[in-house]
Amino acid sequence: MFTGLVQAVGRIQASEARGGDRRLRITAEAPFLAELRPGDSVAVSGVCLTALDPSPEGFWADVSAETLSLTTLGELRPGDRVNLEPALTLATPLGGHLVSGHVDGLGEVVAMQREARSVRLTLKAPTELARYIAPKGSICVDGVSLTVNAVEGVRFQLNIVPHTQAVTTLGEYRPGRRVNLEVDLIARYLERLLLGERAAEADAGGMTREWLARCGFSVD
Repeated sequence: MFTGLVQAVGRIQASEARGGDRRLRITAEAPFLAELRPGDSVAVSGVCLTALDPSPEGFWADVSAETLSLTTLGELRPGDRVNLEPALTLATPLGGHLVSGHVDGLGEVVAMQREARSVRLTLKAPTELARYIAPKGSICVDGVSLTVNAVEGVRFQLNIVPHTQAVTTLGEYRPGRRVNLEVDLIARYLERLLLGERAAEADAGGMTREWLARCGFSVD
């Protein structure tokens, strides 16, 4: 588990093909690397990876073919910057929100606008994830815990303050950039709970307007 509070920005030093998947070498100037042990989890731009051969300068990580196809890690090249966060412990302040490091889908930056010293980003989420994104709710973008400002259909807006721009990769985003999205865990569990006994059905799927109406909820 993670908090979505990035502790360092690292760089991809090497990307090696390994029989259909890849092995990445990630380096950074980060105090937590000195305490990293083989097998520890690290969130790399929102993707939970297992650290191999760690050292105070960096670590290697294997990335499966599935992860390459479902996240932006397959697009990374040597020199690219990534957000890094070690797994939380019982002593870690939970300043962001609970993040699993399991990417739900890919979003896209569609617009950006300066607002005083902050930047307002507009992103587009996959249709199947839109129902989990709510105004003032939490979302994880490339490993960064953020608060949703507004939602309209599959588009949502985020306010990126100067500190976040400086200590993560979000300050370099431009329209067209693809990002890893992880929706709020609570929203996913709440949907499953509301399905009730229907959750045990093989074709239960998710909540629909028709199902909500049958259960007595207003869908107007």
